[in-house]
Parts: sequence; C-alpha cells; structure tokens
Amino acid sequence: MAHDWQQQIRTLHAELIRRDDPAAWVREADAVDASLRYPGFALRGPVFGVAVQDPAVGPEWRVLKPVVNGMPQMCRDSLNTHLWFRAKDDTDDPALRRELLAAVDVLDRKAVNEVEACGVRYRIVRGDEFTRCDDDNRLEPPRPTDPEPAEHTWERRADHTPSPDLDLVLDPGPKDDGPMAGAMRAGLRGFAYHGMRLPADVRRDSERAVHSHPRVVLLPTCFGVVERERTGWEPALALQATAHDARRVLHDAMDEMWPMLYRFDDEKKAVYERAAEEFRALERADEARVAGRTFRICRVERMVRMGPDGPETPRPSDVDEYGPMKIHPALLEDGTVVFDE
Repeated sequence: MAHDWQQQIRTLHAELIRRDDPAAWVREADAVDASLRYPGFALRGPVFGVAVQDPAVGPEWRVLKPVVNGMPQMCRDSLNTHLWFRAKDDTDDPALRRELLAAVDVLDRKAVNEVEACGVRYRIVRGDEFTRCDDDNRLEPPRPTDPEPAEHTWERRADHTPSPDLDLVLDPGPKDDGPMAGAMRAGLRGFAYHGMRLPADVRRDSERAVHSHPRVVLLPTCFGVVERERTGWEPALALQATAHDARRVLHDAMDEMWPMLYRFDDEKKAVYERAAEEFRALERADEARVAGRTFRICRVERMVRMGPDGPETPRPSDVDEYGPMKIHPALLEDGTVVFDE
C-alpha cells in the first residue's frame, strides 16, 4: 500500500513538470512552504453535506450541498427542502412528484442518511475539518496563491463567491493537484481520533472508519473566521469560499450583525463600527481586534472518506441537537400546495 501511494506521488510530480504551468509550480512551492511553517494540525471535528449519485450523469458521487454543516440533521433538512421544491417546480409528472414526495415524507419522520427518488441516490455525507498550525498554535492564514474573487467588493448586499464544493466529483483516485496534496491524502488514510478527552465511542467509530472507508478525498480549501478563547481558537462565522469573502463576513458582523443581534448600546456599537472600518481599510488583513476580542482569518481544509459504496455517512457517535420534523406544507400530486389552517 505504501508503494502504491509513493508511485502516485511520483506520478503527480511528473505530471506537474509535464504541464509546464508556472502558476501550478508556485502553488506547489507555497504548499511546501506552508508544510514547514505550519507542520501541525488542529482538528475542529466533523462537518456534513449532501452528495448525489445520478446514473443519468455518471456513476460518480457528486456534492449537492456543501460539506460545511455541523450536524447531520441540518443536511437532512436541506435535502428535504431540495426534494420538496423539485417536486413543486421541476416536474409536471404526477408519478415523479409522488416519488419525490415519498422521499420527503421519509425525511420528515426519520433521521435517515440516504434516500432514493426517481432512480437517484441522495446521501448525507460526513467529513472532517482541520487547519494547519505551528508550534505556538497559530493557525495558518490564507496563502498568496489561494483563489480570490474577480472583484473585491465590500458591498454588504453583494453576492458571495459560490461554494467550490458544488457538483464536485468525490474521486479518491490520483489527481492533478500536485505532490503535496497527494502526500496529504496518503498521510490522512490512517488518521483516526485519539486522546482521552474524546469519548470512547467517538474513538472507536473513527478507528473503524479507517478500515471501512480507507480512501480519502480532499475537498476544496475554504476560509473561516476564528476567535481567540481561553482554550484556543473557536469558529466564529460560517466558512467561505475565499479569504476575501471571510473578511467581508467579519466586517459585516462587526459593523451590523453583532450590534443588532446582541443589542449593543450606542457606545459599544460605535467601537465595533470603528473596528470594522479599520479592518476594511487594510483590504487584506487577516486579524481584527475589538473590545478585547481577537479574530483571525484562517485557512480551512476538509476531507471525506470513501468506501466501496461511496462516501462515508454520519457515524453513530455523531451528535444532532434536534430531530426530523415536517418542514414544508402538503403538496398534492397536481402540484397544489395545501397550507394548514
């Protein structure tokens, strides 16, 4: 097995040279530098999304909903909504609508991890989220070669960069993303949770997954906002597709969301607004301080395990804070929506 991965990395190296792509070489050099400056890994824990296997498109599993949610039930609800609107808006065939609504009904009542409708399999998938860190527990910031949006807008109502997860093929085979990514996949194959601070069932499930889902897919890099707490860095806002999008959500949180959500008085609101504008004026800052709090923009990496039948589903030890429920009104076979009185 080790020889197999060594050969794959050599193949990736040869492909990188053959492509004669200076930008790819710079990205690879950036990755090597990062591995030296930030040799450790800080594990956040599981993240969840939705994948689909549609025979009409191909045998591969593809990401339907980004792998960013903290609980499986959030993804079941997202899938519930996706199928309900497909039944409502995407077909006039009563038979197809019935089949889609049958899957919705299952999701309304049960915490299932897979449903099938119209010959398409939909699966709740599990990943792990982690960041690189140095010996002083400083998290890796964005790299110079990380993608950026074409326009660096700070307009609050402007759209954010779409998730790079969407329609991603979950392919655990050799890729053209360079030797460092290949080495990362190889190193993560045997990764399992360790440490007595984790419950025994969590450790057992993690060790079992190494054998049941041995292959690794690296998802596209995302960017997060973390806050310094007494016990370390904690996620503060949702993951974003680019570092600039992460900076935008931090700016908007300080400038508008947090003052409104937590009902700051005028003095505290002015402090946060001033910090937001100072952060924005720096354009590419990766740290903001306000009212004794420290926030940073960090680079976030994710992996999904793959087995013989596709991506790993939530483990028995994964936790939901709530269960399934009916989300949408009744939908008749003719497409009529029936609201409860």
